[in-house]
Amino acid sequence: MTGFLEHLVSGLASGGIYGLLALAIVLVRRTTGVINFAQGEMATLAAFGCWTLVDHGWAFWPAFGATIALSFAGGAALQVVVLRPVERGPLAGILVLTVGLLLSLNGLTAWIGGGAPKRFDGPFSASLVTVGGAAFSKRDLGVVVASLAVAALVGLLLTRTKLGLGLRAASASPAEARLAGVRVGAMRAAGWGLAAALGAVAGVLAAPSLGLEPNMLQTALLYALAAAVLGGLDSPAGALVGGLLLGVLLDLVGGCVHWVGGELRPATALAVLLAVLLVRPAGPLGVRRA
Repeated sequence: MTGFLEHLVSGLASGGIYGLLALAIVLVRRTTGVINFAQGEMATLAAFGCWTLVDHGWAFWPAFGATIALSFAGGAALQVVVLRPVERGPLAGILVLTVGLLLSLNGLTAWIGGGAPKRFDGPFSASLVTVGGAAFSKRDLGVVVASLAVAALVGLLLTRTKLGLGLRAASASPAEARLAGVRVGAMRAAGWGLAAALGAVAGVLAAPSLGLEPNMLQTALLYALAAAVLGGLDSPAGALVGGLLLGVLLDLVGGCVHWVGGELRPATALAVLLAVLLVRPAGPLGVRRA
């Protein structure tokens, strides 16, 4: 039982990272109709930015706040400068453009930080706390709490604020939203900015465990895409739940099935995703449209 609880908490910590990235993917998908394949590289670049500030003498929390603000501004600028000029073009071309962003940001991150992993302690201690005979990492517990708290704040933003109403209106029906006075272009830029800020949180939370290096979140992005599909690609709550479930499943399978190592975890995730989508193409947490 203690082993199950330890794998559960570890899986929820990993799933929190996947869920935040999946939530960012869903926000971009809802506001602009695009799957942003560069989301993981944007998050990694933000984590390098936070590490750079800390390395130059900043305390962690001011550096973290500045990283989130800069990531929001950078995400919005990317949408305005790079995506907006081609948003009326073919969808396939826009998807290829996000892949180009992935490669460019990966090269920029490697140029800034080099290829060797950097030590980044983050906000939470790696020491253990024992509860009922089960040993949990304080870092894992902190990541779980932080992920749920950030997701809850995003939920409140989307459902309880004027900005959230504008984002939902711009994604649901851009033409009618413009007639109602909603600045659809600004809402799309804000959606990309919010997604970039979420990615920054995910990157900073993941860096202490994964090791800060340019390819840190490439596999995590695959899991995030799977989580977003499980959630139906349109549901922020579904994306988070899908990420948490996928994280727990992968950790339990990796810990309990001895022949499933790190190399087979992506294949396991994709096999589960394929099996689920064969039964319910909209995703188990998605909404079927008539």
